[in-house]
Amino acid sequence: MGLGNPGKEYERTRHNAGFWLVERFAAASGVALRKDPKYQALVGRMEGAAVAGNAAGSQAWLLLPQSFMNASGRAVQMLAGFFKIPAAEILVVHDELDFSPGTAKIKQGGGIAGHNGLRDISQRLGSHDYWRLRLGVGHGERGADYVLGKPSAEDRADIDEAIGRSIEILPLCLAGDMQGAMQKLHSVDKEKKAKPVEKKAEPKVDAKPESKPEAKPAVKPEAKPEAKPEPEKKGLFGSLFGKKK
Repeated sequence: MGLGNPGKEYERTRHNAGFWLVERFAAASGVALRKDPKYQALVGRMEGAAVAGNAAGSQAWLLLPQSFMNASGRAVQMLAGFFKIPAAEILVVHDELDFSPGTAKIKQGGGIAGHNGLRDISQRLGSHDYWRLRLGVGHGERGADYVLGKPSAEDRADIDEAIGRSIEILPLCLAGDMQGAMQKLHSVDKEKKAKPVEKKAEPKVDAKPESKPEAKPAVKPEAKPEAKPEPEKKGLFGSLFGKKK
């Protein structure tokens, strides 16, 4: 089940991220979404081989409520009540303010975090035990002005990428392997965050030529006075072996 608001004026707003995923999954699976007045929703049915890993004769429903966000629970209440579907077998796809664009996480139960669609679903089902697939749309100011605004081209590309990763794990959900789906989706998200950011090369600075020390003027050594011949020493041996006259 995807959450959103019907109508052209809302189809590209952040609040319709749940619609975006279900519409893409239906198109990829060859499932037609048709308006059903009984459920006040666009409804598509998957059967047999399309419901991966399930026994023959099993089926799954795709649901886009057409009663605006605040009354989203009405459609799921009627469909789940008619087909006896317990809350633990319902997956609700919705926008998540607390996650940045490009993030997708799945969990069971928990609070509603101020989301009007989740509030109505929980009240009508009388349970918080349904599964939620949360698509990050950014940390903008909480309130209608932000969620009813259109994401930037960059944010929309990141959200679409997260939707693509989420669609890959839906066959596991349909097969009842919710833990496997959770592990696969969250491990991809961790790998994405773990990628190091490439550092830009710093501009090269031309090395300055090394300054050579200034040549000091040569200093002439002081002339030493000439050595005077020492006078002939006269001693005992000099007197005995001196020159003969």
